Amino acid sequence: MARGFTSPMWMTFKQALELGAAVRKGETGSTVVFASRFTKYEADGSGGEVDREIPFLKAYTVFNIEQIDGLPERYRHPPTPVLDAIEHIEHADCFFRNTGAVIRHGGAQAYYSPITDHIQMPPFETFRDAASYVATLSHESCHWTARPDRVDRDLSRYAKDKTERAREELIAELGSCFLCADLGIAPELEPRPDHASYLDSWLKVLSDDKRAIFQAAAHAQRAVSFLHGLQPVQADERAAA
Repeated sequence: MARGFTSPMWMTFKQALELGAAVRKGETGSTVVFASRFTKYEADGSGGEVDREIPFLKAYTVFNIEQIDGLPERYRHPPTPVLDAIEHIEHADCFFRNTGAVIRHGGAQAYYSPITDHIQMPPFETFRDAASYVATLSHESCHWTARPDRVDRDLSRYAKDKTERAREELIAELGSCFLCADLGIAPELEPRPDHASYLDSWLKVLSDDKRAIFQAAAHAQRAVSFLHGLQPVQADERAAA
């Protein structure tokens, strides 16, 4: 989106060649990172074996199909229609309404209160645009999923421990990115002043614990999957399956 591409399809230089196509001369690639884990079997000291999961990252340079000539026709899909701002927010409003979360409006701060189990949001008109409102509500909704009867993410040390607070905020922000993408909401591309303080705390957590980004992404995905699971259509599909 930042580079102006309308297609969500990407491939490596080698993949393009294997299809009989070629990246146009002068085009520059984009870096993507594949995150996964593999299982390693180790001796446990008593003649048996134990499983150890090892996370890893691998970077690739990819090109959008709009940068490639000669691709088979099946790779040429028309751009997905983009909803206007009003349709965007109506679609998102329906999604959050289906979660059953109590969302109140008023004041100047957005937060989730575990004590009263409600999400507090500033009035809609105080946000720069609909996308900013949805991104913020997505963030707070990911916090909302933490209760034991939802995804059971421990928030007991959130107020007392800066590291735990940074971890939870990283989970909620990643979850917000995932959910905005699912809802077709374009994220903010311009940095905000409060992002600097967030990033500072996240960087410390990430530098101290190399597994933190994997754990945060996994927790974020669980939170987003839980929110999707509250939607009527998906519930019906699960019942049919």
